[in-house]
Amino acid sequence: MTSSYRPRRSLLFVPGANARALEKSTGLDADGLIYDLEDSAAPNEKDEARERLRTHLAAGAFQGERIVRINTLDTKWGTEDLLMARGAGVDAILLPKVESVEMLREAADALAETDAPDTLKLWAMIETPLGILDVGAIAAAGRRHRLGVLIVGPNDIALSTGIEPGPDRAELLSWMMQIVVAAKAYGLAVLDGVYADFRNEAGFAGECAAGRRMGFDGKTLIHPAQIGAANAAFSPTPEAIAWAERIVAAFAEPENRDKGVLQLDGRMVERLHLMQSRALLEMRDIIANRGTTA
Repeated sequence: MTSSYRPRRSLLFVPGANARALEKSTGLDADGLIYDLEDSAAPNEKDEARERLRTHLAAGAFQGERIVRINTLDTKWGTEDLLMARGAGVDAILLPKVESVEMLREAADALAETDAPDTLKLWAMIETPLGILDVGAIAAAGRRHRLGVLIVGPNDIALSTGIEPGPDRAELLSWMMQIVVAAKAYGLAVLDGVYADFRNEAGFAGECAAGRRMGFDGKTLIHPAQIGAANAAFSPTPEAIAWAERIVAAFAEPENRDKGVLQLDGRMVERLHLMQSRALLEMRDIIANRGTTA
């Protein structure tokens, strides 16, 4: 059976208006690249950025997941961005500032009109108060409208609410967890937002570790220097792999195959843990086969 797991430990934003950044992105070890036509392109650069990105994507050199963040569909650039991304054969189109099911439906309907394949997914940035308030409905409607991933935009949330988060982002955690829970409830992947101080390696590693504990599947990045730390943080640890292997081996013993619960090293282990262990080992193997740091 084909696995539904796809590594999304590290998703690097690449500015579509920056020719050098596009060129250098091809050989990076990120699980995916988010080519950005929104925030990183000034209004007078957007049309040129779209055409530059169209040419770049046609080369098809990057081996990981390819996503295009378009401008919102209520701007004069959004529809052309969407059509370019659809024609380029990328894996997903990232919608910024999603605040309602209707915004998701509008994009899905536009793709349906072009006979886009079902494999072309929509990703949604949740980065405004309205988006947070409606995230449950957005996630619930996702299966009908190509939705595959939610991304938290903590910087925009802070800006739009006037909150001044500290280093541990405590002021934002309740809202971020609301987005995580919505994603998990409806089988969506969920990614943490960017860490702006890319030279602060310790701070970034700490935020990755916190994101992992919160249930995020990976992190969006602003600089290639962050890729290695994100890949490490969101990969199974050697200790977790060893424990998972022990659980799988224990349940495979003839005397344990029909048991619902075991004692292993003084700990109670249930079949739920067996399922989790198998999933973790599958994750390890998929990451290893992709040739990245596991």
